[in-house]
Amino acid sequence: MTEPRLPTGLPARRAALDLLAAALSHRAGLEDDSAAPGLAGLEPRDRAFARILVLTALRRLGPLDRALDARIPRPPPEIVRNILRLGAVQALVLGAPPHAAVSASVDLAESLPEARRFKGLVNAVLRGLIREPPDLSDPEALAPSWLLARWSAAFGRPSALSVAAVIAGEPDTDLTLRGDPGALTEALELTQVAADTWRTSRRGEVSAWEGFAEGRWWVQDASAAVPARLLNPRPGLTVLDLCAAPGGKTLQLAAAGAEVTALDRSQGRLHRVRENLERTGLTAEVIAADAGTWDDGRTFDAVLLDAPCSATGTFRRNPDVLWAVKPGDIAALAGAQARLLDAAARRVRPGGRLVYCVCSLEPEEGEGQVAGFLKRCADFALDPIALGEGGAPPGSRLEDGTLRILPTHRAGGADGFFIARFARRPNRRARRDLAQAAGAAKSEA
Repeated sequence: MTEPRLPTGLPARRAALDLLAAALSHRAGLEDDSAAPGLAGLEPRDRAFARILVLTALRRLGPLDRALDARIPRPPPEIVRNILRLGAVQALVLGAPPHAAVSASVDLAESLPEARRFKGLVNAVLRGLIREPPDLSDPEALAPSWLLARWSAAFGRPSALSVAAVIAGEPDTDLTLRGDPGALTEALELTQVAADTWRTSRRGEVSAWEGFAEGRWWVQDASAAVPARLLNPRPGLTVLDLCAAPGGKTLQLAAAGAEVTALDRSQGRLHRVRENLERTGLTAEVIAADAGTWDDGRTFDAVLLDAPCSATGTFRRNPDVLWAVKPGDIAALAGAQARLLDAAARRVRPGGRLVYCVCSLEPEEGEGQVAGFLKRCADFALDPIALGEGGAPPGSRLEDGTLRILPTHRAGGADGFFIARFARRPNRRARRDLAQAAGAAKSEA
């Protein structure tokens, strides 16, 4: 028996409902089409609508739930709550005609056996919210309370609230360009952010934008572009990019002429790295292996470790991370990061450099890693990052020369990042050779 044809617009809303449920239950991320089987069969416009609907709901989830709880005496099934979340953001944030948003939400409830008996509740609650619109941009409610408390302890209450306020906004797209943008400046409405990072407010499928097919640029947040620059990549420099996927930093290093080895444990994620290398015409050695147990004796002039983390700094494009991460995850991730840092250190040749970074706002994953690493690896020292070096916002530099980039450090927002650079001391033989070379040069002078 075939499923009856759904009213116009309902398939997209059903797909959005599945995608929201998958994101909140941590079954899949927003980029995983398998999370919502109906997505694949939608027209591009409807697929984009479903995604923006879910992203908007996740960006306002805290205030939304506060408003819903005030109007619903007993918690309804989660699917009904999700219908209400999606209906509310259509009417209150995305500008849909109120009657259309209510009607579509009631139709959605009617189409689902488990929600059908709640269609009256959906109608009443949404009409009430439209009559008395709640504040869906209150920074006190935008982040989970436990995360806001952590950020307040780390950065101070005013800064934490400013960071939380960024959650509600839809971000622009940052691109890393190869060479002069030329006509792309006008075609993509670009403004320069830092060095080779440019920003556009353009929306839509990026693969259809000018210059994409020709490999002129790739999508990369302004913060994520900083770590690779701090290694001063150049022709002849050997660089190991650990946990490399999706590959933006690999592309940066290769574009600068470095000899790059990109390593990641996920063969699937490395497929995207290979695709981007092919599209841009750049070359790198790509290896699928666990960074902690990789069986290869090579050392490199420079190593870049973008470690797996809670990713709370990426909430502008991935608001689901705020609701997916739990307090216990941060301690577990910090332990894994320490092990990866030690493995990365073993790959740095004497006299070489190591850059460690995480797209996290949590101190245990950033600042907390530095002292422990220096204690464990006595032949490394912090290599302080200069003010503004690598295109980092000046306000991000900490006293010890590491970087703590907050989403508020750039006009228009940026991903939150922590970045530290270390230098490995030369071994005794290397120090002796350097001293002899310096003596010889002095004699010749």
